[in-house]
Amino acid sequence: MSDYKKTKIGDRDLMPETLMMSYGYDPRLSQGAVKPPVFLTSTFTFEKAEDGEEFFNVMSGRKPGPEGQERGGLIYSRFNHPNVEIVEDRLALLEEAETAVAFSSGMGAISAVLFKTLRPGDVILHSTPLYGGTETLIRGMMPDFGIVPRSFKATSSYDEILAAMCAAAKDGKLAMVFIETPSNPTNDLVDFEAVIKAIDVVEAETGHRPLSVCDNTMMGPVFQQAIPHGIDIALYSLTKYIGGHSDLVAGAICGARKVVEPIRRVRGAMGLNLDPHTSWMISRSLETLSIRMQRGGESAEKVARWLADNPYKKAKVLHLSLMDDAHTKAVFQRQCKGAGSTFAFVLDASRKEMFALINALQIFKSAVSLGGSESLVCHPASTTHSGVPAADRDASGVTDGLVRLSIGLEHPEDLIADLDHAFKTVFG
Repeated sequence: MSDYKKTKIGDRDLMPETLMMSYGYDPRLSQGAVKPPVFLTSTFTFEKAEDGEEFFNVMSGRKPGPEGQERGGLIYSRFNHPNVEIVEDRLALLEEAETAVAFSSGMGAISAVLFKTLRPGDVILHSTPLYGGTETLIRGMMPDFGIVPRSFKATSSYDEILAAMCAAAKDGKLAMVFIETPSNPTNDLVDFEAVIKAIDVVEAETGHRPLSVCDNTMMGPVFQQAIPHGIDIALYSLTKYIGGHSDLVAGAICGARKVVEPIRRVRGAMGLNLDPHTSWMISRSLETLSIRMQRGGESAEKVARWLADNPYKKAKVLHLSLMDDAHTKAVFQRQCKGAGSTFAFVLDASRKEMFALINALQIFKSAVSLGGSESLVCHPASTTHSGVPAADRDASGVTDGLVRLSIGLEHPEDLIADLDHAFKTVFG
């Protein structure tokens, strides 16, 4: 829509929290409106016929766009529109990436990345555990297209990751390394540094560099950024923290233009663009993203510490401030700025008992998803990860005794009181 960015005051670079209020939007182009209007139109007029030719050449990748308008001009809302471009500008800034592309869902973003990159006979190596929908797509559907999935544990060392890449490369061209960190729902951390170092070795030995993709939904972009650590694509379910109010579904990818722009063209061809109204809602949510995630993170640590010391039933709490193994501590200190507000705890209890615990909660809402303003409780083994084979779930720690909490913006003492009442009811 506009190259109006205003990122400095004198010599001072403005902070992301400030830029979320105005970056990429020029009120002078919209009758002086302080906030962007919702551009509810399917198509856009060309000032002259030659513009249409130029815009289509840029959109299709037949020629590069001019500086400041690399996405080209406005054509049709399946390809681009002002609201989505504002969101993309702001997401790229937060992730410290050259550009971003928004999608109609997180799974739409993942699908576009996979279908653009992978070809029959290719191998995709992924960390485990993954979000259930991602695992279903990679392990359940990609083999139908002749693509071979292989995996490694999220907590693997550099030597283990390199060994997994070398083994995967024997099954075909290793085209992609897909990681999720922290993993959902166990909060295992994948070491960016180890992944990039191992990819460097694979490239040197094979002459081909696998594309690295990180699902950064759980803590990004406030507590973790993947692009500055060398990852090619940072991927988001915008439904979660960035949307932040459990009232929209969207996704995005961020990265260098040479990597991301071909995937933007897949978005247009497959009809995966994000609609104007949802884009507008996300631009609203980005204004409060930092304070929401920080408040949720502070509350989550208080709740986690209560769970770890609760008097009713011994709990293994998978909150990053309480996970003290050497790998997790080292990776956490190196690549994270905070622990986030989604974590799980594990009890030595049956599924029936865990259901009873969930049913006894009054403030926490029993629902899938995470990162909203309200606190949610989820039993992954019976819901989000139910499509994963039981043996694989157990191997990755997604057992019947695991419950995931997403801490919202309620007062933390009220959340603790709710948990105390539920634990006492079931295990007291």
